[in-house]
Amino acid sequence: MIYAYPCNLTPDGDGSLVVAFPDVPEAITCGGNRSQALEMAEDALATALAGYVHEKWEIPVPSALAEGQDLVAVPTVVAAKLALYSAMRTQHITKVELGSRLGITESAVRKLTDPDHRSHISRVQKALRAVGHNLVIEVIAA
Repeated sequence: MIYAYPCNLTPDGDGSLVVAFPDVPEAITCGGNRSQALEMAEDALATALAGYVHEKWEIPVPSALAEGQDLVAVPTVVAAKLALYSAMRTQHITKVELGSRLGITESAVRKLTDPDHRSHISRVQKALRAVGHNLVIEVIAA
């Protein structure tokens, strides 16, 4: 899955732009201009999706980009952690089980699956391989 979600930018009464994500209604932010609003949107989206992980909710699948919408992606490490969380959830793999597969403690796995915790991408990628997934990074024009 690609962790990039469409958002709507709506002018506010005070001249700023409000950013809302139809697929992630908890992610709402604003900015003084388009560039600032989209920068804030990335953080709001990552924070909201981290909340989904903490609440043990399913990560929503992004809808198709509609005319007039902008696409916002979460940071690479966060996307990898969301993919790991989703794979573990789908396959009913516990943190203890993943730790056993990787030869690390359950505590270390908690850090690997926590989007708020800083992790090296290679460690998350190794964990993804342990659950039968691979991380592929795609670069597209902004």
